Amino acid sequence: MYKSIIRPVFFLFQPENIHHFVFKAIKFFCKIPGVPSIIKSIYTVKDKRLERKVFGLTFPNPVGLAAGLDKDAMLFDELGYFGFGFIEIGTLTPKAQPGNEKPRMFRLPEDEALINRMGFNNGGVELAVEHLKKRKTKIIIGGNIGKNKITFNDDAVNDYEKCFETLFDHVDYFVVNVSSPNTPGLRALQEKEPLTKLLMRMKELNAQKKNPKSILLKIAPDLTDEQLDDIISIVKDTKIDGVIATNTTIDRSNLKTEKIKVEAMGAGGLSGKPLNKRAIEVVKYLNNRSNGSFPIVAVGGIHTGNDAVEMLKAGASLVQIYTGFIYEGPGIIKCINKEILKQGL
Repeated sequence: MYKSIIRPVFFLFQPENIHHFVFKAIKFFCKIPGVPSIIKSIYTVKDKRLERKVFGLTFPNPVGLAAGLDKDAMLFDELGYFGFGFIEIGTLTPKAQPGNEKPRMFRLPEDEALINRMGFNNGGVELAVEHLKKRKTKIIIGGNIGKNKITFNDDAVNDYEKCFETLFDHVDYFVVNVSSPNTPGLRALQEKEPLTKLLMRMKELNAQKKNPKSILLKIAPDLTDEQLDDIISIVKDTKIDGVIATNTTIDRSNLKTEKIKVEAMGAGGLSGKPLNKRAIEVVKYLNNRSNGSFPIVAVGGIHTGNDAVEMLKAGASLVQIYTGFIYEGPGIIKCINKEILKQGL
């Protein structure tokens, strides 16, 4: 029903507009008594075999929502009703910022993909905390943090510190995002020296806490093997808890959509099915080269249960979806969990 009726209607409207409409609709309907229970009964798969203990947390299932959909922590409880094992909010920055000029999100239906250049649009970390204080469920929440656009890279550590300290009591784990292609200069922070400095500072702050939280690093799919080797070395040296692989790509090769249409969409990160092959390669490379020494959360082009299973077989401990959720609908979470059970993973 979603793919044959609902999605075609949604796709008649601008992506951002329909995003806000759907958020409001879910929020509204979930306030009606009994509706959350109905949603959970339809979409949730409960089975002890799906549980995963990763970086100190017990996930009810390994399927999470990637950062970017619920940037300001407005809908995490409601999204949890659809069967997710965890929700990642953000990317959050210390100060609110509007992001890049609209239009900044584009669909490529032929490729089952999206291009976005949102630019870390969010209401700021303190607004997210106000929303998180109203948390009603026990859904595991990750806090994805970044820097403001106007912050120079030399001062970026301060932005990550502010987000970390402000969010600490309200999320279950952290993700340091230095891999979005839509904030000028951000990916330069993936270089070995600045990244080591940033992660070491995060670890220092974490060590000062009574109950430290896990810290993960989100990386780009466009890194070379040499750069991935550096990431493995950095994870080992800084002793962070894991890696999220991968963010969106700037690569535009092998798309079915006409080149002229893609070029007209302009710059931004590509997500969806075209990213799947590269994301699997990165997960497999990190797992093999590190001898499985740290957990990997796989994200990139997961649209089916088999896609998720491939990621797990490549070495991932958990998976996340974003574009697949938009193209396949909420039933994708149930499909993935059922396939995982079917294949005994």
